[in-house]
Amino acid sequence: MTESTTARPQIDPTLKALVDTFPMTFTAADGVETARAKLRQLKMPEEMLPDLRIENRTIGYGELTDIPVRIYWPSAVEHSDLPVVVFYHGGGFALGDLDTHDPVARAHAVGADAIVVSVDYRLAPEHPFPAGVDDCWAALRWVGENAAELGGDPNRIAVAGDSAGANLAAVMAHLARDTNALELAFQLLWYPTITADMSLPSFTENADAPILDRDVIDAFLSWYIPGIDISDPKALPPALAPSNYGNFAGLPPAFIGSAEHDPLRDDAALYASLLNSSGVSAELSNEPTLVHGYVSFAMIIPAAAEATNRGLAALKAALQ
Repeated sequence: MTESTTARPQIDPTLKALVDTFPMTFTAADGVETARAKLRQLKMPEEMLPDLRIENRTIGYGELTDIPVRIYWPSAVEHSDLPVVVFYHGGGFALGDLDTHDPVARAHAVGADAIVVSVDYRLAPEHPFPAGVDDCWAALRWVGENAAELGGDPNRIAVAGDSAGANLAAVMAHLARDTNALELAFQLLWYPTITADMSLPSFTENADAPILDRDVIDAFLSWYIPGIDISDPKALPPALAPSNYGNFAGLPPAFIGSAEHDPLRDDAALYASLLNSSGVSAELSNEPTLVHGYVSFAMIIPAAAEATNRGLAALKAALQ
């Protein structure tokens, strides 16, 4: 184990220089507002962003009536049959919003040539688990019933998300299948948190990794699931740890992106294995020189752009 860890590729030097200059880590004691401010530092210049048709809306489904979303169209041309991607942002269920992940959402719209509906679900600690899950599910149900009004094809809907958002996207895939509410075409999961199992080797190997280290993970857990004991990960509710659903057959095909220098690396590999062993096509792409959050750096780090394009190409191929 020591030899393989020592011999593995180092973090991409350009990315390493960036994360060293703008450290993103924090502790629970710093407070959630400090953590949110750190994430907002990563703001791309407006002139670097693709020019798209964009609309902010407040949507609802059932009892949940005030969920903000931002909708992106890949071109100015009117369409009636574009695929639709429902995107859930990352940030440990406590950080992030429509603005922090605006560049990522735009990249999905352009890369997949699809309408993207980015969901601003409620965040912890103000709204702990399962409030965010409820919002994400309501938003997906709304998209399923309103895709045609957006110019989308209701038979070509995918879910996507990064980190915590990938956890939520994976949960949505299970809920959609189990309720027969809608049939999803694909799931794009960027470095998902799946198991809450801190004994996996990647948690030890990457305990001090950039962006997401053990202090940050502990902060997210204390905010999202206060009072929930994670000492037995297999006892956690599946809507928190999707690896506990037990049945993975019939889920939509997946692309799962992971990073070698990420505590969640083994979560991604385990979930890909669970899907594939159940007959669900799941492509795992582990990026040897990257860290957690690399999709957010795709516009300025070439290695991150290459990795992101792999996932977006898989999404487009599945939807087109």
